[in-house]
Amino acid sequence: MAILIFFVVHWYLSLFVQTFFLHRYAAHKMFTMNPFWEKTFYLLTYIAQGSSFLSPRAYAVLHRMHHAFSDTERDPHSPHFSNNAFTMMWKTKEIYNNVLKHRVEPERRFDGDYPVWPVIEKVGDSYYSRIGWGVAYVLFYIAFATQWWMFLLLPIHFLMGPVHGAIVNWSGHKYGYQNFDNNDKSRNSLFFDFLTGGELFQNNHHKLPNRVNFGVKWWEFDPTWPAIWTLDKLRVIKLKEPKPAKQKVRVAA
Repeated sequence: MAILIFFVVHWYLSLFVQTFFLHRYAAHKMFTMNPFWEKTFYLLTYIAQGSSFLSPRAYAVLHRMHHAFSDTERDPHSPHFSNNAFTMMWKTKEIYNNVLKHRVEPERRFDGDYPVWPVIEKVGDSYYSRIGWGVAYVLFYIAFATQWWMFLLLPIHFLMGPVHGAIVNWSGHKYGYQNFDNNDKSRNSLFFDFLTGGELFQNNHHKLPNRVNFGVKWWEFDPTWPAIWTLDKLRVIKLKEPKPAKQKVRVAA
């Protein structure tokens, strides 16, 4: 029981920081927060993702590229230019590392206006940190696992951040339905997206990239939206006024 609880907590805590801090804040700046809360969520992102910590700066740059080049050969993680999810993840890793290590300079339109904390960036990307978190996960499993098959969950812990990204980008651009014609292959994969915190409403998000609530239809539930609404009411963050956008709903033939 302890292992399953640990897995679920790690899955959803890592998922929350990815969709809330990395995606909706770092990449899109859908809301603002003061320096104290920015560093708090930055640190929480490092703790939650652990061995798979993703740099907010590199994440923001790649995600902005993804929107600009959605489902073209210049998209850093389109499933339509990879044979499978693993080759897509490897391609994304190479582009991510090039941006992270400053081997390439991103276009000016993709750069800037994201949170930066050099100390956490350096620590989070170090082998000492990644291996240290991995060892901690293994020791926890050795102490509490009651069945051999539980150890099969460990690789997901090691790569939690990239696993979440792979699920969203592979499924969200291949399977599901479309509310909008975005001139790409984005899809809404689930009606009630508890698995990825609303991230699988990709078609909605690509049409309305600054909309904080990824659900559009009344029956599309984005579970991260109530958390963001609550944080806004508690004045931890401040939501921005949404910009009006023309909505062209796809009409079934």
